[in-house]
Amino acid sequence: MSTTTVTSAELDLTPAELAPYIQHTKIDPDATRDEMVAHAQEAVTHGFNAAMVPASWLPVVVAELRGTGVGVASALDFPTVGVMTSAGKAAEAAEIARLGATQLDIGVQVGWLKSGRYDDFREDIAGVVRASGLPVKVMLELPLLTDDEKETAVELAMEAGAAFLKNASSGQIETANPTSVRYLVDRARNGVQVKASGSIKTYRQGLELLRAGASLLGTSAGLAIVTDTGDESTVSY
Repeated sequence: MSTTTVTSAELDLTPAELAPYIQHTKIDPDATRDEMVAHAQEAVTHGFNAAMVPASWLPVVVAELRGTGVGVASALDFPTVGVMTSAGKAAEAAEIARLGATQLDIGVQVGWLKSGRYDDFREDIAGVVRASGLPVKVMLELPLLTDDEKETAVELAMEAGAAFLKNASSGQIETANPTSVRYLVDRARNGVQVKASGSIKTYRQGLELLRAGASLLGTSAGLAIVTDTGDESTVSY
């Protein structure tokens, strides 16, 4: 997976220059084949890091993006996290990889963490890492956790082999913000990176998240961001 690291010399990126950091997301349940093809084509046109799509649409999107250099991402145990069995997650992760995804975002078992089932929490993530062989981004749902639980979740995710730590699964849990990004960046080690996600709507917001240390931005408002047309009324998950 190709990602770009922000350096101090790159903090004044133009809107269009944010594209390589954006995972262009479309998970609408009523999306049609034509809409998914158009979504993939937008990712190529604007040079987004990846198209993030439901696993059910991977064959279409993978075919559309083959040879373009744009990644294909998918997610599981999402958008409602922690509802799948660990065996089911591992099996779906293997299928997602077989279908051609190049990266994978996953929900976590928040309830297990809060119940002290730390080994189960870790193994739930590790099973996906092993089964998929893909870079796995772990949605930690930080606002749902106490301070101690946040520290534990970060450590367990990294022990499990997470390639990326994410602040949240969507804007329903948290609007991505520099404070959460810096929290994860300060604790990430061994090459683990940070993806910001949740109601990212504007160029300025995206730039601030990158300045805070995020390597990727997950958003359905990628077009509005790279054209600097997004505002608070923009819809973004």
